[in-house]
Amino acid sequence: MAVSSLPFSSPTLSTRLNLPLKPSCSTCCWQPIIASSKDLSLEQERSGNCMRRSLLIGVGASSLLPTKFLLAQEKPANYDEFVDLQDGYSYYYPSDWREFDFRGHDSAFKDRYLQLQNVRLSFIPTDKSDIHDMGPIEKVVANLVKHVYSTPTQVPDVFDMQERTTDGKNYYTFEYTLTSPNFSRAAFATLAVANGRYYTLIVGANERRWRRVRNQLKVVADSFKVLDI
Repeated sequence: MAVSSLPFSSPTLSTRLNLPLKPSCSTCCWQPIIASSKDLSLEQERSGNCMRRSLLIGVGASSLLPTKFLLAQEKPANYDEFVDLQDGYSYYYPSDWREFDFRGHDSAFKDRYLQLQNVRLSFIPTDKSDIHDMGPIEKVVANLVKHVYSTPTQVPDVFDMQERTTDGKNYYTFEYTLTSPNFSRAAFATLAVANGRYYTLIVGANERRWRRVRNQLKVVADSFKVLDI
């Protein structure tokens, strides 16, 4: 797996974004983001997906995966794996999190006590075949953070951007915060394109807890994979 990390400090990008930028830092405080997402017409699939997901979560998922896939990646302790073979993706989530419905998203899990500490995945159709076809990471992140994830009352900050290649597929991952007058959240977002779909996984938490949970949630962001369907 090839990974490159790009500190978010480019003066050119700063001008394009018009965002207050922060230095890249592995211990900066953050929180989850309520990411805006296209309100897809998924409601008709919900009832069928619920039964399917009950079979795909945790240990049940192992029996549905090819042996080659299982050997290629070992699940960390204290995480379960969600695998959706029908929609073509997988990711890890903390074992004590619970599944819940997040409007406009295909799957979501949250901490049983801290609901704003969660992961959710959505996808929309695209005619692109790779995340690089969407544009360079700086341009893609700028558009998402400024025009999709944030609202007029929020101040967005981007702290770090990374590109990786896993099993021949490319991913963009970035860390950011959204700060409102009375509340702040931080999150990682991981993007990929495959199967005629533009996938977005977001995992975040309240900014006050970000220092404590950042590394745990980075495992979730880095575990996201798209599968051929």
